[in-house]
Amino acid sequence: MKEAGQNTSIVDESTAADARAEAQRIAFGPVLFQACQAMRRIGLLDAMAKARRDGATEADLIAGCGLTSYGFRVLIDMALTANVAWQRGDRYGLTKTGHMLATDEMTRVNLDFVDDVCYKGLVHLEEAVRTGTPAGLREHGSWPTVYQGLAHLPTAFRKSWFEFDNYYSDRSYPEALNIVFRDKPRVIMDVGANNGKWSLACLRHDPDVRMIAVDLPGQLRDLERNITQAGMSARVTTHAADMLDSASILPAGADAIWMSQFLDCFSEDEVVAILQKAKAALSAEASLWIMETFIDHQRFTAAEFSLAATSLYFTAIANGNSRMYRAEHFEPLVKRAGLRIVERMVDVGLGHSLLRCMR
Repeated sequence: MKEAGQNTSIVDESTAADARAEAQRIAFGPVLFQACQAMRRIGLLDAMAKARRDGATEADLIAGCGLTSYGFRVLIDMALTANVAWQRGDRYGLTKTGHMLATDEMTRVNLDFVDDVCYKGLVHLEEAVRTGTPAGLREHGSWPTVYQGLAHLPTAFRKSWFEFDNYYSDRSYPEALNIVFRDKPRVIMDVGANNGKWSLACLRHDPDVRMIAVDLPGQLRDLERNITQAGMSARVTTHAADMLDSASILPAGADAIWMSQFLDCFSEDEVVAILQKAKAALSAEASLWIMETFIDHQRFTAAEFSLAATSLYFTAIANGNSRMYRAEHFEPLVKRAGLRIVERMVDVGLGHSLLRCMR
């Protein structure tokens, strides 16, 4: 893990030619992205992956994917120059990068999220950073934030949004469950419960625990359907609340309050206000658990890059004022809200940090 705020790019040893080449890769980045997505959708990446080390001929790949020679050649030229594919004589195959694009689940989730959720709206990023509004959301609808519209957005948008949201948290839940249940909580409040993944995980982990699920009405409809289908509705109470409404409150009585990938959906002042509501609902013995992916708590530069890019989704699409936080910026917000951080756990699951807070 890097020290908070450490800049690893102060010394730039690249040549002018290297720098110019990287700049061109950025300039044509959207073209490369769409070329790779087209190769995925057409089935070309899959066909090349199945050819393995021997590769396949143009004729075989065209026949298998229903492409014209022209279509194949313009796509393969892009893939060859981008180190996605290789050519040996008349045969073509995928590089390691190409295989990641074809078969890696994390890469698929990220590609679909960018394509279905972010791509159109990011055209309005400049307006969003100037105005502090999700200017790109109008490409999808007229809601003030994505959360009011989530229940009404097209299937592809919702599918890619939920898969992106769940992919990372799902891989952290097993470890997080063992941590949260060390104290044997009887009632857990899931704030920002979304489609109920965490609530269901808790219910399955402990047959006696009860859940209070808090979210906007549209999201709670999805949650209630999923909880009912799982046959666990008897142990779940829902509480509809817009956490940006100054009049909203969190119900008392929970032994633990859980906020997973939730507070990154709000600005700094909004985070403080929400945490103050959580503090008001906490008893002296209860804990508030916050699980987030902090940029400065990542082991890999690719994770830092992905999180920084995700911040711009929040800017242009989600709400215009939130971000993926650095721990050095986030932890002071907890203290501003009058809470104490009594325990910190880093690298929980897939790059998450877990903060245990108390009054």
